[in-house]
This record gives sequence, structure tokens and C-alpha cells, in this order.
Amino acid sequence: MIRFAVVLAGFVLAALPLRAAVTIEEVTSPGGITAWLVQEPTIPFTALEIRFRGGAGVEPADKRGGVNLMMATLEEGAGDLDAQAFAAAGEALAASFSFAAYNDSVSVSAQFLTENRDAAAALLRKALIEPRFEPVAIDRVRDQVLSGLRSNATDPGEIASATQSALAWGGHPYGSDKSGTIETVSALTRDDVAQAHRDVLVRDRMFVAAVGDITPEALGRLLDDLLGDLPQSGAALPGPATWKLPGGISVVPFDTPQSVILFGHEGIDRDDPDFFAAFVANQIFGDGGFSSRLMTEVREKRGLTYGIGTYLATYDNGAAVLGQASTVNARAAETVDVVRAEWARLADNGVTAEELDAAKTYLTGAYPLRFDGNSRIAGQLVGMQMEGLPIDYIVTRNDKVNAVTLADVNRVVKRVYRPAYLHFVIVGQPEGVEPTN
Repeated sequence: MIRFAVVLAGFVLAALPLRAAVTIEEVTSPGGITAWLVQEPTIPFTALEIRFRGGAGVEPADKRGGVNLMMATLEEGAGDLDAQAFAAAGEALAASFSFAAYNDSVSVSAQFLTENRDAAAALLRKALIEPRFEPVAIDRVRDQVLSGLRSNATDPGEIASATQSALAWGGHPYGSDKSGTIETVSALTRDDVAQAHRDVLVRDRMFVAAVGDITPEALGRLLDDLLGDLPQSGAALPGPATWKLPGGISVVPFDTPQSVILFGHEGIDRDDPDFFAAFVANQIFGDGGFSSRLMTEVREKRGLTYGIGTYLATYDNGAAVLGQASTVNARAAETVDVVRAEWARLADNGVTAEELDAAKTYLTGAYPLRFDGNSRIAGQLVGMQMEGLPIDYIVTRNDKVNAVTLADVNRVVKRVYRPAYLHFVIVGQPEGVEPTN
């Protein structure tokens, strides 16, 4: 029997007709697969989002890139269909599938018409359960990955990101590119790709959401047919990641007229009680576009950069406060000095009531814009599940933002923003900048 409970009603999403109230239902299939569902029958179309915790983070260091290569090869032939036949079958059904790998997860996204639902699900099942992993297909996708890695090696932004990750996270999977290296990707075999498939596409770390023209009963049957034959468990998840960079500056010389500057330090976990206060503070400080403090001080007042921003990086196994900017080499030192000064001013003096009110107004008003289509709604629902958020989070989220007080923010910024620990990674030929390591 299909089991489902209506656990949330009455929130408004801009993507749905006439901004209608929406109900999220928790559905449990006869086979025990749980999913969150938003029914929207006015358009005969459904978006399905499936994610598996672990992702590229579960692979051994010498197999780095195996999960990424595997996910990119899933639609290169499955069951009795080679790559061309699989693509043709998807086109004939007007179905769309995409597969992606990240350090903390892998994702499977599908969109299909109601009239073709069963056939589309059967085709997707072939990719997930019966991938062919033909050597010729693996080599074709491998060449694409290697081309991207070679391109990254000459891109200042990619070099900066790779350098910061390696220095900050060390030997943890966060410290290296989930796509692997030229050496590891070149050495991957078909057996390695097949093992990556067994390691990550497993039921005990699976999260599912569906949005569109499908009933709980139909979704339950679809999920059992689609996912019921996946293995129950896979490779062990990685352990906690520790930020290793002390305060200071690292410079990677690179022949370019502009310096790319990344900066940051250890951050705050998503489930920390102070997270919402830190989230609002970051909106004021560096994530508020042209109204943020950093944009005002670095761009508007001094013309040092076209754009600068910060964000709270909340990974499954670690957290950081990170930022980025670029500027001409001659003004890199000044840019570093201004960021340092603003970081300290925030920690020492906090924010104003006017800044807090403006940030709350923006954050609460912009939140519904995240739900501007069935696929994005499904993605948001799966993300909520993976973060351990309650099913009524969409209703309560803005209340949590509005509940943040000035005293909360000004207490939390002293804890989260620590100028003595701020580390800059600069790629370019920055003038007047002395590296500290």
C-alpha cells in the first residue's frame, strides 16, 4: 500500500498557476522508498529529482574522477541500447535526463510528459540499473574530462580555486577537484567506473522529490520500478574536513594583467543555531550585490574591482566563509587591505539596524523566486531533505530570518568573522603583495 501524509499546506510558489497554495506530501512507496511530492496537475508534465549522498567524496584518492566519469557515462548506452539509440529513445519520448557529480552527492534529474511517464521511467531505469559502460563510450567521455582539466590548468580562476582547496582541506576530498587529475583520470578502467556505480547509487543514502502531474500512488509505483533494484548500501562516507589554512597570503605567479583573489577562513555549519544570524550578516557584508558593504567599499568608493562577493560554504563535512574578487595587478595589495579592514570592522562593530532591516526585506522577498519551475522546486525539496530540514521549512524559513535580532547578528559576527584567520590566495602578478608562506 502507498503511504503518504499531507504535512505542509498553504505556502505560495511563484512558478505555479496564479501563485496557488501548494501542498507537500511525504510519499512512501510499497517498497519503502520515501519521496516528497508536490502535485500540479494543470500541466501534463513532471520533474523528478534524485540525489545520493556521498558523491565523489567516497572514492579512493588514486581513483579520483571515477564517480564524475561514471555519472557522465550513464546515458552513453544502457541495457540493449547503445549511446545513439539511448539518445534517440529519449528524444522520441520528449524526456530529458541529466546526471551530475559533486563532492557531497550525485544527482539524477528527469523531466517527462505524463503520457510518456512509464516509458520515460523505464528508459531512465536502464541508465541507472543497466549502464553498459562500453570502453569506447568511457574513452570518449574521458577525453572530454581531460580536455576540461587541461583548460582549467591555464585558467587563473580555476588555479586559484584549486590552490585554495588544496591548502585549506589537504588530503580530504574537498582538497581536490572531483573531476580528478590528468593522471588519475587517464588511469581509470572500466572496472573502476563500474565500481564507482556500485559505490554511490545506493538506497540507504537516497533522497527523492517529484513535482508535477503525478499522484502519490503513481509516484510510489514509479519509484519502486525505477530504484527498487539499486543496492542497499555502498562505499563508506568520508569523515570530517578540517580547515588547515592560517591567516596570511599565498601567491601563485601567473602571467595575466589581473590578479584573481580568493579569501576566507573556517565557517559555520548549516545546522548551527547561529546559522541564520550569520546568513543575514553575510547578506549585509558580501552577498547583497551592489548594496553589500564590500561592494560599496571595494568597487563603488575605490574602483578596485568590477565585482566582489562572499558566501557561506556549508558542506556535509566542513564549512567556510569564502569570498572572491579580481583586480589589476597594481591594485591587488590595496584590495587585500580593504577586505581585511572591512572584515575587522564587521567583527568589531557589527551592523546597523537599517542594514539589518534591508537585508531581511530582501531575503524574505527573494525567497519565493527560488521556486520558479517544477525542476527547481524539486531540487529545493531534495536539498531540504539532504540538509535535514523539516518538511514545513518553506513555511517557517522567512520567520527564522525575521526572528534574527540586531543583538543576534552583532554577537555572531564576532564569532564567525575572524580577521586574524583570513587567508588570501592570489593568482597573477600582484604588486606590493608579500606572501606569508
